[in-house]
Amino acid sequence: MTIEQDAPAGELVLRTLAMPADTNPSGDIFGGWLLSQMDIAGGLLAKQRAGSRVATVAVETMTFHLPVFVGDVVCCYAELLKTGRTSMTIRIQAWVIRDAYRATRIKVTEGIFTYVAIDSDRRPREIPADDDG
Repeated sequence: MTIEQDAPAGELVLRTLAMPADTNPSGDIFGGWLLSQMDIAGGLLAKQRAGSRVATVAVETMTFHLPVFVGDVVCCYAELLKTGRTSMTIRIQAWVIRDAYRATRIKVTEGIFTYVAIDSDRRPREIPADDDG
């Protein structure tokens, strides 16, 4: 399987190391662990944009291109695609660095996540207007 190895989209939001405790019975990194890392990364970007707590409400697409192995440095890049009244759609890509000495990046997973800004009562709240535009 050949994966287009372009540059990561968005900003580097999370970087972590895949450890033995994160493996499935086959010895590869468990897909659910990787999904959770991506959700954390997207949540960080969404929280920053909303200026409040956020909740994950949907994962539209999730594509696992290649396995992640113990010792891989997992880098999650997040890009805000759309902001609605209370929700944000964020593309998240997971790339790994397998050879730290050459810093070769490989895209392993990508997905589209939706987050909703919430208030202290966990109810949807409006996202403030973007000051950049």
